Amino acid sequence: MNQYDAVAALHQCVNQLEAELNQLQQQLQSLHLLAGRVFSLPPVVKGKEHDAITSIDVRQHLGSEALQLGLEHYCRLFMQHQSEQISTKAAVRLPGALCFAADSAQSALLHQQVARVNQLKARLEQIITVESGVESEERFDFVHTHLRGLITLNAYRAITLLDAPDTVRFGWANKHIVKNLSHKDVLEKLERGLKAGRAVAPWSREQWAEKLLEEIEAIRSLPASARLKIKRPVKVQPIARTWNIQQQKQTQLACSSPLLVLCTDKNQVPALGELLNYDAGQVKHRYKPQAQKLFAIIPRLHLYSDRLV
Repeated sequence: MNQYDAVAALHQCVNQLEAELNQLQQQLQSLHLLAGRVFSLPPVVKGKEHDAITSIDVRQHLGSEALQLGLEHYCRLFMQHQSEQISTKAAVRLPGALCFAADSAQSALLHQQVARVNQLKARLEQIITVESGVESEERFDFVHTHLRGLITLNAYRAITLLDAPDTVRFGWANKHIVKNLSHKDVLEKLERGLKAGRAVAPWSREQWAEKLLEEIEAIRSLPASARLKIKRPVKVQPIARTWNIQQQKQTQLACSSPLLVLCTDKNQVPALGELLNYDAGQVKHRYKPQAQKLFAIIPRLHLYSDRLV
């Protein structure tokens, strides 16, 4: 797909996603809310996206207020839906859960609708990250040139629909994204950037080309047996832990958006826990294994190796 076709597909996909999200909102408004508990978090201000997070103050919302905030959150794709001072590089997070009474027919329809929404979200991510052919460093500019103000993380993130767990508890998680790469993978990525001949702020076109050549040489200088991996820290994220008594099973879920919970028996509503304020100084690790020693090879890509020579 050339970039012209990718832009057309991008607009079509976002238009379809907005329509399906509006349909989802209407379906949810037609159901009886049994319980709602969501937690608003402080917004990320422009220019502060990469600041370290040491604390997060949480504000709780219940019942109809939680429902209204949740419905607005699902449909918030563009920065026009929020203050101009809020960053579009950081997703707006609203952890929590909304529990609805639903018979088998209503449940089936809602499962179908959520599936359609999530398919379009996945399709949008595929267009932007793969089919556009745009390198990761240039995607933000590409997206905002053609869809000004799109909050990509909000648009990508799938909506989670559950069938009545017994309890839903909330907490925080710190983690890294780890991905193993071959020397060939990294060299191809760097060489594509070099051939593109673009400037990347704050460097000029010539300075950026020189930087890429240095990075290519750094990879080529490594022994063939050296392992390469991306190890990128992810900022603290809200999570949910659901418990199913019958299966005796706990499941941990990312929870940047309210979980949708369907209850066929309105007398069996899941117990919803509380999300406490986050304080990095109070975090205690039950078990923290000894990390493998790694050496930074290309810091901007969070690329590490187990060997230097």
